[in-house]
This record gives sequence, C-alpha cells and structure tokens, in this order.
Amino acid sequence: MRDRYHNDLDQIVDRLLQLFGSVESAIGLATQALLEADHELADQVVMSDQATDALCREIESIAIELQMRQQPVAYDLRLLLTTQRIVADLERSGDLAKNIAKQARRRHPDHVVPEQMRGTVAAMGKAAEGLLNKAHLVFENEDAELARLLDAEDDYMDALHRELLAEVIGNSRTESVETAVDLTLIGRFYERFADHAVAIARQVVYLSTGELA
Repeated sequence: MRDRYHNDLDQIVDRLLQLFGSVESAIGLATQALLEADHELADQVVMSDQATDALCREIESIAIELQMRQQPVAYDLRLLLTTQRIVADLERSGDLAKNIAKQARRRHPDHVVPEQMRGTVAAMGKAAEGLLNKAHLVFENEDAELARLLDAEDDYMDALHRELLAEVIGNSRTESVETAVDLTLIGRFYERFADHAVAIARQVVYLSTGELA
C-alpha cells in the first residue's frame, strides 16, 4: 500500500514537470506567433491549451485523492498542497499564453505589434519564458535560493512593461486605438505570466522549508 502511495507521489511530480514544459512551450510559441503574425502557430497554441487543462485536472485529482485516502503529514502534505497551488498558477499561465496567441490570430494577416515596438515585446516574451523555466528548475531541484532570485527578474519584466506602455503612449498619434488597446493587453498578459512564475517559486520555498515566502 505504501509503495503505491509513493508511486502516486512520484507520478504527481512527473506530471507537474510535464505541465511546466507544456506551458513554457506555449509562451514561447505564442510570442513567436505574435511577432511573426503566424496564424497556424497561434492556432497550435490555442488548441494545445485543452491538453494543458486536462493535465491540470489529472494532477489535481491525484493530489486530492491522496489527501483523502492517505491523510499525509509533514513534507508529503506540503508537497500535495504546493502541487495544487502550482497547478493553478500554471493553468492561468497557459491561459495567458493562449490569450497572446488569440491576439495574433485575431489580427491576422496584419501584425499586432508595430515594427518599432517588436524589440520590447520580444524581450518581454523571452523574459516570461525565462522566468517560468527558472521556476521549473526551482521546483525540480527544490532550490529555495534560486527561488528568491526570481523577484529581481520580475522587476525586469515590470520595467519592460513600463517601457512598452511608454512606447504605446509615444506612438499614439501614428497608431490606431485598436493597436494601443491590443498592446496594453499584451503587456498585461506578459506581466501576469511573470507574476505566476514568481508565485510558483515562492511555493517551493514553502515546500522546502515549511515557511511562507
């Protein structure tokens, strides 16, 4: 019985690492679709979110069942609680990647991002993907020290967000209102994506130390 219990815990960790990879891929592809006005790539991101949601439900189901059946304590309980919180953050992150892809799809064949702002948006996409990759490593290695460094990288994303908003305002005379609205939304999507990565890292600090970050 205990062997099955530990196998189930291992399965949860494996599935969660798979979920990290799926969402990392989604944000990278969504950024590419956005910058290249690639309708097919945007469709791929939107459709893949269904599999991401299904994986989230599977992980949550196993975690809840183990809590009810085994009544875990100490580290095992923290792992299950942390897993459920991380799944929620990853599910929302996947939704944000999907929203970015939808922006690219909605404006196709036109580009959502004007040429003069593509550098900033590309940097935001790279920062978002990098932050989630680090959160992935934080969880996989239970690296509380790396987790604490993500706040500084989130500050970089906030700075990029401010830069994008300044560019939107500065180009308000030459760009349409629709473009301004789209870029404001896209900036917010990336900023929120980064916030979820930081939240995941803080959950790992709790998992590792039992202390709330």
